Order: sequence, then C-alpha cells, then structure tokens
Amino acid sequence: MLSAYPEDRAGGGSLASHTWIDLVDPTDAERAAFEAAFGLRVPSNEALGEIEATSRLRVENGALYMTAPMIFAAGDEPWLPSPTGFVLSKQVLMTLRFAKSASFDTVAKECGAEEKLEPAAAYVNLLEALVDHLADLLEAAGRDLDDASHVIFRQDNAKKLSKETAMLRQLMLRTGRTSERMARIHYTLVCLDRMAKFTVDRARDWLSQDFAARLQSVNSDIASLVQFSEGLVSRVQLLQDAATGIINIDQNDVMKVLTIASVVGIPPVLVAGIYGMNFKNMPEYDWAWGYQWGLGLIVVTALIPLLWFKWKDWI
Repeated sequence: MLSAYPEDRAGGGSLASHTWIDLVDPTDAERAAFEAAFGLRVPSNEALGEIEATSRLRVENGALYMTAPMIFAAGDEPWLPSPTGFVLSKQVLMTLRFAKSASFDTVAKECGAEEKLEPAAAYVNLLEALVDHLADLLEAAGRDLDDASHVIFRQDNAKKLSKETAMLRQLMLRTGRTSERMARIHYTLVCLDRMAKFTVDRARDWLSQDFAARLQSVNSDIASLVQFSEGLVSRVQLLQDAATGIINIDQNDVMKVLTIASVVGIPPVLVAGIYGMNFKNMPEYDWAWGYQWGLGLIVVTALIPLLWFKWKDWI
C-alpha cells in the first residue's frame, strides 16, 4: 500500500508533489512508481535485513538510506522486530515497512493535515514517535518486573510447595521473555541512535538547525532509555537468580525432611528386626511386659535421633 503526504485535497496532483511516501508491504508497481517519480531506489527486502552498519547507513545520489528493525507491538502482541527502511533527501522522505504501526499512523495523521510538509520534519517526527513508543514498551516491561518482584520476594508461607514451585517456574519464563524483549528494544534503540547521528552528520548541508537540535534531543532520549533498559536487564537476572535460589531452597527442605525421616526410621526398624527373628532363647519373649518393652524401645530409638537433630539445630 502506498500513502502520500501531505494529502492532496484538490486531487490530480502527481506523486512527485508529495514530500513523504509511506510504503507498507508495497507491490512491484508501487515501488516502480516511487522510483520513477523521484529517481531514488527502493531498498529490497534483503537489504532491509542486513546487519552491517555500512549496509544499514549509506548515501546514494545525495539521499540517506537507513534501515532498522522496529518493534511496532502494542499491548500483549508479540514484540517481534520488523525490518523498516528510510530514504531521506531534500525533496522527499520514503518509508518502507511491512507491519502496521500506531506511531506511523499518528505521525501520518498530523502530517496529512499540514499544507506544506518538509521531508526532514516528517522524518524527525517519526523518530520522536518511535522513541516514545519504545519508552512506553520499556515502562510496561518495568511494571511487569515489579509484579514479578513482588511475587518472588513476598512473605507468604501459606502456599503449598508444589504450587509455589510451579508459580516460580512460570515467573522464570515470564522474566526470560522480558529479557528477550529488552534485548530487541535495546538493539532497536541503538539503530535509531545511529540513524539520528548519521542524519545530522551527512545532511548538515541542507538540514535546518531546528531539526538537527531535535535529532540531538532524540539521541539524548535514546541514551537515557538505553540506560533504563540495561537496568531492567540487570533486574531480570536478579529475579531469575532469586527464583532459582528459592526453588533450590524449597527442594533442599524436601530432601531434608526425607533424610530425617529415613534416619529416624532406621533404629526402630532395627529393633523390630531383632525381635522379629523368633529365636527360642530370646528372654524378652517370656516377659509379662515384653510386648510393651518392644514398643517402648522402638519409640525411644525414634526419639533419640530427633532430639539429636534438634540439639544440632538442624530442624
């Protein structure tokens, strides 16, 4: 789909009369129409996926070609990076993407209402909107980690061990997913930062001071978001280590109970085994209270290990 801004209210205007062309999963005909109108090449899908810095940022025929993986997710949608391309020149801004974006739609609505739109203005507005969107995603991830931290470090001894272990395992999966999201956002922020600096450096001859200052503000915002995301990644590691430690402690408690039960059960079993041998010359068989003596001896031999563990403060 090809969209052109500012909108042609009178109708009949050529594509070259617009200053921002937004291509969303374009057809070959739409690519060819843009190239014919402006004499600029539309990046291929393979070029958008390149990861080398020289491939993501380059100058061709006086136009800046920039690509970056963008995260357009909103709400509970998967935070999957979508390759996005930008071509900026003095005459036109072309954006190439393959996913819907609320940030693009918002900027398009603002730009569409203007009678005159500079390509650099649309470009700077887009970067600012994309950074704001990433900031919202980071804030949502921070709240998610706050909830996980409250659950992990709560003081609640009422839950059964099996339920607590299952809950902690779910939290580990949850924080692991958040860590993966942080890595994707961090890479997107780095790409946007490079784009802003690249634009200021390579377009200084025709980029106004106002737009250059706004791009520098974008760089400052990105730097703060990068620091915030790094802090979230550290929290993710802390929460995962804490959840793992709690699970290990709970499992050790279970093993301690089983060990104590097995040790306490050994002496009574030994006593019962001795009196169960049925030899004729065992004097206890002829005692009037022999049965009670055997039961009492079993109880005493079970209590002695328990008292020993208690004295050692192991239980």
